[in-house]
Amino acid sequence: MRNVSSVCAFFVFAATCLAAAPPSQTEEANLIIQTALQPSPLETNLRRLTDEIGGRVPGTPAMQRAVEWGVQAFRAAGADSVHTEEFTIPNSWSEGATELTVSALGTAVDPKLTQIPKVEFRVRAVSIAWAPALAPTHHIPVVDVGDGTEADFKKAGDISGKMVLVHSVVLKTWDDLFAEYTKAPPVITLAVQGKAKAIAFIATREHEILYRHTNSFAGEIDRLPMVLVAREDGERIGRLLASGHPVWADLAIPNRIGGPIKSANVIAEIKGSEKPDEFVILGAHLDSWELGTGALDNGCNAALVVDALRTIKTSGLKPHRSIRFILFSGEEEGLLGSRAYSVAHRPELDKAAGVIIYDSGTGKTTGFSSGGRSDVLDTAKLLIAPLQQFGVTELKTDMEWGTDHFDFMLEGVPTFVADQDEANYLENYHAVSDTYDKVDFAQLKKDVAEAAVLSFALANLPEKIGPRLTRPQIEQTMRETHSDEMFKAFGLWDAWESGSLGRQN
Repeated sequence: MRNVSSVCAFFVFAATCLAAAPPSQTEEANLIIQTALQPSPLETNLRRLTDEIGGRVPGTPAMQRAVEWGVQAFRAAGADSVHTEEFTIPNSWSEGATELTVSALGTAVDPKLTQIPKVEFRVRAVSIAWAPALAPTHHIPVVDVGDGTEADFKKAGDISGKMVLVHSVVLKTWDDLFAEYTKAPPVITLAVQGKAKAIAFIATREHEILYRHTNSFAGEIDRLPMVLVAREDGERIGRLLASGHPVWADLAIPNRIGGPIKSANVIAEIKGSEKPDEFVILGAHLDSWELGTGALDNGCNAALVVDALRTIKTSGLKPHRSIRFILFSGEEEGLLGSRAYSVAHRPELDKAAGVIIYDSGTGKTTGFSSGGRSDVLDTAKLLIAPLQQFGVTELKTDMEWGTDHFDFMLEGVPTFVADQDEANYLENYHAVSDTYDKVDFAQLKKDVAEAAVLSFALANLPEKIGPRLTRPQIEQTMRETHSDEMFKAFGLWDAWESGSLGRQN
């Protein structure tokens, strides 16, 4: 009979081996990394998407060309199959020639003068996306509502028929960006209740940078005409009002709004060798706003998804499960493409082995957010171990909102969103300055390696990294992570409670 110490030593050795990544997995990861870091069409693909196609709003010719770009790029990368899947967006929208001029009475230097000089200047402004049009309207009184809180509106008094000016802080962190989105809906509600004519949001970027947001979350036309004004101009208006000068606006927002439109997701696949009916998704959104060319948000990561497919095919490795590489459309209008895909494929989501999303430019990847799933963390730590050389070490259990993992997360599928440093992403986010020259290609190549390694590793696990959660389990996770408060802040909780959002059982 073996002595007890020998038996114990054996089990300690076995446990140590199980806790470490198998040598074959390490070898596969290293081969994928080496392949990803080699020269590839990555830069050329992104240049074609951004410089030649440009900004990509669903319903426009540019978006259709981008879909064709995706199909061709995936085929060139060696996909086993490529196809598109259409879905409907409730309304088309495009901006006309937005014009805003403000005027105020100046201060007479000589009190004996009877004619007070007039202050007048053109304000740099763009319409908020999916906001209604406003016919040319003259001499609209402007009122400052500060940060746009309920107390600020009460202090401002009567806003009926007026344009309200809403202040902001300079964008510096991810939290600032999410605060910008959560702040807008209650401001709009108060403006509607007060019967305001329009809203002017002061930009959160300095140096006259203009950008595009939408405050509607399902492709619907919003409740009031709204503009974003250059920070320097908006603050100037605020100072005029604060010094006691009445200010008026001449405003025209000739947005072009139409009925339902079709857009499409692009889906490529590497077929699994052992469990082809089970699948991992690696995705990024293909659409963008059109003031810039959508390089950081999110062209670079659309190109990443294509190059990750090329990397795995070039390596010669065969995933056990299928890997679907998806370029989603309609993300900027409210995650519409990924929602359409998750709903259309709901009957097969029990076979989904994980969803990975990149959507934060080319800042260094520090880790992944697991969509509130603590049950997947131990295995995920093993899967990202080969990526420590790039500084990818962190796993968080946040239930994030704002990118294309969201509806899969609410369907109970394990999701992994790349957490990235801000780098130069925030200043250029949705902005005129979001162009090809802002992309850090050395880091983007590392991101390709990371995405390919994690996708392949999820596809090759003996068993899926975690089960598909039921609806009660998803809601329990929301409450445990306090994500229900985030849902309420973004106006999503009612949709979840009604069953119109997320898993049905």
